[in-house]
Amino acid sequence: MSEEPYEKIVMKKPRPKRSYRPRNQNRRTARFSRKVAVLYEDDAVVALDKPAGLLAVPVEGSDMPSALSIVAEELKTRRERALIVHRIDRFTSGVLLFAKTDADRHKLLRQFLAHTTLREYLTVVRGHPAQKQATLIHYFRREGMFQQLTNASDPEGTRAELRYVVERRLRGASLVRVTLITGLQNQIRVQFLALGHAVVGDRKYDKEEAKERRIDRVALHAARLQFVHPRSGENVSVESPLPPDFQSLIKALQPPARA
Repeated sequence: MSEEPYEKIVMKKPRPKRSYRPRNQNRRTARFSRKVAVLYEDDAVVALDKPAGLLAVPVEGSDMPSALSIVAEELKTRRERALIVHRIDRFTSGVLLFAKTDADRHKLLRQFLAHTTLREYLTVVRGHPAQKQATLIHYFRREGMFQQLTNASDPEGTRAELRYVVERRLRGASLVRVTLITGLQNQIRVQFLALGHAVVGDRKYDKEEAKERRIDRVALHAARLQFVHPRSGENVSVESPLPPDFQSLIKALQPPARA
């Protein structure tokens, strides 16, 4: 495995300065806490701890709250803006980053496009990968809302690459830490399915996961995001703790203790 793009400088995780509360929340459709915790904030950026079920950005024609609308509403009261830098899927939890100015967003976007940010995810996959750690490389072709596997010779194919390390063997499953090299939509889910290890709860790409009852969403969590601060040039590392439903899944899949 190659080295991380930056020297590992982990800031002490600050206690959230505040929690943003969405307004006009629809109780039937909302599947997240009424408060969205702030993991990190300064004059240039805001990193939220997005709960599973909350949209990253608004959907046209829908009044469902989103992380962007929530943080934008809060920052507007301080005459600041919220500009989304990257996205994570609706049913994925974890770190989501926003910039406060166009200049800050542009500098951060350049890092994401150059694949120099460090993005770590935790996931639970079915079975036990043959290799404890490895690099996966596939090619995707977008078909509607789905990513389809293709090959390097496909002119419409896009390269997908990640590194993974199995952190814990579970009962019929594995807890895996994933480092994204590229950042395609649904990348982790599709690449592990191609390896023969579906992400637990991933009903979109594996219909069998509809039978899963220990977690009611895809078992995927954006655990850590590291980037170069757009103003200071220093490395910033933001971490999100595992949410209760993810912890409960791991506990349920723990193998029996040896005598």
